[in-house]
Amino acid sequence: MGHMSMERRGFLATAVGGAFALAWSVPQDAMAQALNLPFSPAANGGQPLGVWVVIKPDDTVVVRIARSEMGQGTLTGLAQLVAEELEADWSKVTTEYVPPEVNQASKRAWGDMSTGGSRGIRTSVDYVRQGGAAARTMLVQAAAQRWNVDAGTCKAREGVVRHEASGRSLRYGELSAAAAQMPVPQNVVLKQPAEWTIIGKPLPRLDTVEKTNGTAQFAIDVKLPGMLSASIAQSPVFGAKLVSFDAASAMKKPGVKHVLAVGDGAVAVVADMWWQAKSALEAMPIVWSESENAAVDSAAIATRLAEGLKADQAAVGLKSGDAKAALASQQSAGKPVIEATYGTPFLNHATLEPMNCTAMVKDGIVEVWVGTQNGDATLAAAAEAGGVGLDKVKVHKYLLGGGFGRRGQQDYVRQAVTLAKQVPGQPVKLVWSREEDMQHGYYRPITQCRMQAVLDGKGGVEALHLRLSGQSILSYLAPDRIKDGLDPVQFQGLNAEEFGYTAIPHVLVDHAMRNTHVPVGFWRGVNHNQNAVYLECFIDELAHAAGQDPLAFRRTLLAKSPKNLAVLEAACAKAGWGTPTAPGVFRGMCQNYGFGSYTAAVAEVSVSKKGELTIHRIVAATDPGYVVNPDQVVAQVEGSFAYGLSALLYSENTVDKGRVVEGNFDTYEVARMADMPKVETVLAPSGGFWGGVGEPTIAVAAPAVLNAIFAATGKRVRQLPLKNVDLSHA
Repeated sequence: MGHMSMERRGFLATAVGGAFALAWSVPQDAMAQALNLPFSPAANGGQPLGVWVVIKPDDTVVVRIARSEMGQGTLTGLAQLVAEELEADWSKVTTEYVPPEVNQASKRAWGDMSTGGSRGIRTSVDYVRQGGAAARTMLVQAAAQRWNVDAGTCKAREGVVRHEASGRSLRYGELSAAAAQMPVPQNVVLKQPAEWTIIGKPLPRLDTVEKTNGTAQFAIDVKLPGMLSASIAQSPVFGAKLVSFDAASAMKKPGVKHVLAVGDGAVAVVADMWWQAKSALEAMPIVWSESENAAVDSAAIATRLAEGLKADQAAVGLKSGDAKAALASQQSAGKPVIEATYGTPFLNHATLEPMNCTAMVKDGIVEVWVGTQNGDATLAAAAEAGGVGLDKVKVHKYLLGGGFGRRGQQDYVRQAVTLAKQVPGQPVKLVWSREEDMQHGYYRPITQCRMQAVLDGKGGVEALHLRLSGQSILSYLAPDRIKDGLDPVQFQGLNAEEFGYTAIPHVLVDHAMRNTHVPVGFWRGVNHNQNAVYLECFIDELAHAAGQDPLAFRRTLLAKSPKNLAVLEAACAKAGWGTPTAPGVFRGMCQNYGFGSYTAAVAEVSVSKKGELTIHRIVAATDPGYVVNPDQVVAQVEGSFAYGLSALLYSENTVDKGRVVEGNFDTYEVARMADMPKVETVLAPSGGFWGGVGEPTIAVAAPAVLNAIFAATGKRVRQLPLKNVDLSHA
């Protein structure tokens, strides 16, 4: 086994369990190692200036990217941040991925490679900008040295260093070789927002051409000499084991080369072509073990969650004042307590590109070609499955055909490597069928929420208690992070940092953990999505009970949260809240703070007498502090609504006999083009911080529409999706 700087399992736990922190001060030995490690052909012939920038003689600027691109625009955004401080000519900028093994070998000079939680840009900002500024400083110093002048008299702009006094100038490509010999400065001054010429501009994405002309390569496009294809079957009931399979029958099918067990819970057929493998697998008799989980269905899970709503024990995520005492006092005085119970189902990530990975094990080296949200975790998973050191793994990162949190998990990587070990020297491309992908995900957790509140009689709320009941993501993926039964992720949007309604004197938010056998994971927006539905729809119920306009009511409750209120006001102003709508059209609103950004939405809907819903328009306001690329933020907001409205309207995963029922898009429905409303995005950056944009707006999609439905029909929808609800007028 080769040398490892970290033991495989420890590295994997760290990579999956939390983000890596990276200060700009990279150890000099790590910097030296990083600069001496060549990789992608994109930078061939170029000179590395620090770890983030390579400049070629023809002035091409290669920005090295540690995060993953899955359609959200992180690749272009990160390049803009670097190019801004570099003073690059944007027309000359291109990018390349940093291989995870190179990052590991250089003592993590490129930092965190995980892309999730809307962190791709917001947690990279400081060190990638400093990388661009350091490279610019090196270029200026090289020019000053050549001209024998003070560096302070030289200025870099659009890929050229100029000496204003003499009129001399040199292109970056002419300076790169000399600049690469300069020490990388550790203390650099970053530009102020007023000086930005690239950050904040709607520059064209760097991956558009390839994605429109078909040359962009996703992992599912991988073709290698001598490659075989594999299709896999996992136990239909989560937790059941593989007992036996009739390999002889499958081996008689055309093109089949191998029938292989994958651990104790799956079996795969390997063939010349994937369809041959899939067809043989479907025809092959497989016996799975009996499991007590086979008795579980959606009704049983719902009953278990309902019990949690009334349980005495619950982990407290937010507490101010004494909500229980305040509620009891009101009840004893005979005053009304307003109460409602909401629920949301399991949800699949439903990526357009199903899970896949190509692997080869040859001469003690494990090589994988994969789309991943976490290069660190992929490196560790491949090493673990291959039984080799981290230094014996090569990871080729590809574009992702959808991630949404699913490709942060590494099950499909381990499976591909496990298969490749059994077919040494030959690449094996594992592709999950759509049914396998739908029925073996890491689902968004199912939850219920019971809310109780009393009004203060002065236009506000005296006390509020939210009891969550449901599955915990961390208890499944990172149980060591559960302390005293508390999963902090469960309280997203409802914790002390993110809860905006701080004018309410008595608040209690707690969670009764009720786990199931269904695997759960991080789904785009994570628990903000469910919690925003619960809180924002209940706030709307309270406004109605108080006889107040929903905006006026929220103004009172958000009095101590000015940024929440400002973004809500921005959405309402654009939507024309308080002004007449077209006949039969009604409005609803909501707001949320999550992933470092403030968001709000106003929806306009109509509901026919027969209950046919039309969502005409959604106005979405977002304050991410600073905006790197306005066009990309608008695209992310629109994409967020497509994803969020799918969950609202149609999507759900149900359980019968221990297994997920929905197997394809005919039963796991998503929003179609005809379902999409006009989406108007209001950018309201207030500056001073960097928030995310990939996930925050999803949280305000459903509650805005649900509150508008109530305005239209007088009906409160408290259980999603809407396809199961009768919206016909009473």
